[in-house]
Amino acid sequence: MNTLLLEPHNGVLHITLNRPECRNAMSLEMVNELRQAMARLGSEIRVVVFSGAGGHFCAGADVKDLASAGDQLQALNRAFGTLLQEVEALPQVVVAVLQGAVLGGGFGLACVSDIALADSKAQFGLPETRLGLLPAQIAPFVVKRIGLTQARRLALTAARFDGVEAGRLGVVHFVEHDAQALAERLDDVLGQVLQCAPGANGRTKALLLASVDEPLEAVLDRGAHWFAEALMSEEGIEGTQAFVHKRKPRWCK
Repeated sequence: MNTLLLEPHNGVLHITLNRPECRNAMSLEMVNELRQAMARLGSEIRVVVFSGAGGHFCAGADVKDLASAGDQLQALNRAFGTLLQEVEALPQVVVAVLQGAVLGGGFGLACVSDIALADSKAQFGLPETRLGLLPAQIAPFVVKRIGLTQARRLALTAARFDGVEAGRLGVVHFVEHDAQALAERLDDVLGQVLQCAPGANGRTKALLLASVDEPLEAVLDRGAHWFAEALMSEEGIEGTQAFVHKRKPRWCK
C-alpha cells in the first residue's frame, strides 16, 4: 500500500491514511487501496480503526487528482461513494479516530463509522461549495448521520466547526482534549467491542442499518429469523453457556 499503513493486532486492523504531506487528502489511489483493504478483511478482523498520519485525519479530495481526471472525473467521484457504501456495510465494527482536518471526504468517512472519537480541536466541515463544487457522494451519509436540517446548514454555508460541536451534532460519540485521552478512549472502546460476539455484532449492525430504509415488518421478520439462528449457533450456545457457568465466552479479548 502506497497511501495506507495497515497494522493488524489482536483482532483489530488499524488503517492509517498516510499522505501527511497533504493532510491525507483522498487521492484515487487511496480510494482504491482502501477498497482493496476492505475486500481483503478476513473473519479474524473484528474491528477496523481509521486514523490519519501527521496529526490530521483527512482534508478531503486531492484537488490535483480532480484537475487531472479529465473524462474519468465522474467515475472517480462515484468510486468514493462506493467506498463509503462498502465501509458502512462492513460486518466489522468501524471506529474513526479524528484529529486535525476532518473535511469533505474525511467528514464522509467519519459519518460511516460505527463509533467516532474526536480531538476537541479537530476541524470539521463540508468545504465543497466554497470551491464551486458539491459534496456529491458524501451528502447522503451526512444526512443519515445528523439529519437533513443540520446537513443543509453545514453544506450550504461550508461552515467549519470543532470536535466539541461535532459531538453536539452527533457526528462523533466521544470528544477528548488531548492525544493521550484520545488513545485511552480508543483502548476503552476496543475493549468493549471485543467483549461482544463478532457474528452477533455483524448481524446487529446489518439490522440497524436496514431499519433506516426498509419497511418495519420486513426488519422485524428478519430480526426474528436471525435471532432464532443466533440462539442455535456456535456463538449463541457458547454465549449462553458462558453466562450460566459465570465465565467469559471464548471470543472475549
